[in-house]
Amino acid sequence: MIVFSDSHGHLANGIRALKEAGPLDLIIHAGDFYQDALRLAAETALPVKAVRGNCDFPDERQLEEVFELAGHRVLLLHGHTFVSKYRVDKLVLQALEAGADIVVFGHSHTAGFTREAGVLLFNPGSISRPRDHDRPSYGILEFDEDGVRPAIYRV
Repeated sequence: MIVFSDSHGHLANGIRALKEAGPLDLIIHAGDFYQDALRLAAETALPVKAVRGNCDFPDERQLEEVFELAGHRVLLLHGHTFVSKYRVDKLVLQALEAGADIVVFGHSHTAGFTREAGVLLFNPGSISRPRDHDRPSYGILEFDEDGVRPAIYRV
C-alpha cells in the first residue's frame, strides 16, 4: 500500500512516487486534499481509501474511516482534531476505542512511525510541503506473515 498525506493540490511528486514504488494494491490518502487521492487513483486505476483534512472544505466527506486490511484494523484520519505538535496520546486512545491496531494520519507534514500501546502510528509526512526534511515523503505499508512493515521514502 502506498500512503500519502498533505498533497495540497500538488501531484507531481505523488505521481513520481507511484512510479518508483512499483506494483501496488491500494492508495491510502490521509487528507489535505481529498480530490488529490481521486486523481492519483485515476492515474493508476488502483482502489483508494481517503479521508478529508482540515483544508478540505467545504466538503462533506468523512473525517475518519476504519477498515480491514490484511488481517489488521486500520484507522485512517487526517489527524488535525487529535494530534498536537508533540503528542499523539489522543490518537492512540481513538485507535483503541475503534479496535484498530494501525493508525494512518497526516497533518503535521512530518514523516515517521512508532508503536504505542500495541498500535502502529504511521504518518507518511507530506508529498508536497515537508516540515521535517528538504524532500517530500510518502509511506509504504507492506504486509506479510510476520505482520506489517512500515517504511518512509523521499522523492
